[in-house]
Amino acid sequence: MSSQRTALTPQSLIRSEIQALHAYHVPPSSGLIKLDAMENPYSLPEVVCAEIAALVADAAINRYPDAGAHSLKEAIRKVTQLPAGMEVLLGNGSDEIIQILAMAVAKPNAVLLSVEPSFVMYKMIAAFCGLRYVGVPLASDFSLDLPATLAAIEREQPALIFLAYPNNPTGNRFDAEAVQAILQAAPGLVVVDEAYYAFASDSFIPQLAHFDNLLVMRTYSKLGMAGLRVGFLAGSSAWLSQLEKLRLPYNVGVLPQLVAAKLLQHHDVLLAQAEWIKQERTRLMSALGAMRGVTAYPSEANFILFRVANATQVFDGLKQRGVLIKNLNGGHPALADCLRVTVGTAAENKRFIAALDDLINPLA
Repeated sequence: MSSQRTALTPQSLIRSEIQALHAYHVPPSSGLIKLDAMENPYSLPEVVCAEIAALVADAAINRYPDAGAHSLKEAIRKVTQLPAGMEVLLGNGSDEIIQILAMAVAKPNAVLLSVEPSFVMYKMIAAFCGLRYVGVPLASDFSLDLPATLAAIEREQPALIFLAYPNNPTGNRFDAEAVQAILQAAPGLVVVDEAYYAFASDSFIPQLAHFDNLLVMRTYSKLGMAGLRVGFLAGSSAWLSQLEKLRLPYNVGVLPQLVAAKLLQHHDVLLAQAEWIKQERTRLMSALGAMRGVTAYPSEANFILFRVANATQVFDGLKQRGVLIKNLNGGHPALADCLRVTVGTAAENKRFIAALDDLINPLA
């Protein structure tokens, strides 16, 4: 007697909300000036590279890393000047931390709330973890629509709120008093995502002891460690001791721990590079502002959002001219005809501006 089993397909097994997603896309960049991913464009000084090389040469890569990453955590506490009593949870970039937080609160019908447009991983990870996602539109100038946000909080009672500070992809930093109003109104956790802290004029780190529902998340990817994938969450031990239960063992490897801790000993070097980027941001903003047909939006990050007619054609034209930026047109209604350019070196920015001007003002 024989029986035939129905063929198993992904459609029959995988959750429908996962099937509806698109994987996070990273375009190839070989041979291009890469201004699409908010990376630090500057190399490390030779003396620092030599220190890292010696450290890596002696690294015990045949052993598991320090599970608690004690040396790296201590380095983070020191450079971040965390308030007394605050702890640190480490992640493989900030993406893993977002996922840990979402998993922790994923009770039936729980809501994750953020603003839109903002970092796409908030919405994607909500779907991964089975949370209902609610996005509150920003105002037309990309500032927080505080009445709408407070109304959504009252209506949805979110377990988790993410606010990028400054915001990605718009680049602006939200009003601090508005964020405090959200903290006071929120029934659950509020995570202030400070991925671009090194380029901004304010931080909620000093506020950690003043709000029992506040956590601050940072990544070192934008500061010059994108290849290491090191992020952290700061907050009270009451929250972090619970979240640690969801962190996978050895999530930050031997080499990222060693190299990140060494680089934090040279935090002044990285911050100096951040200052160079801020100076270039000012020059780039001025050049975009002077260009006919371009609307550039103020930024406290290491990128600038701008709007231009026929954005996708401009994006393709820049790529043909050897410059890769980020095409946001079609990603969200508020980002129609918007492109985002990372602040590069002076030479890279000059190439970008020349190519953009050639595309939109060819006869000027």
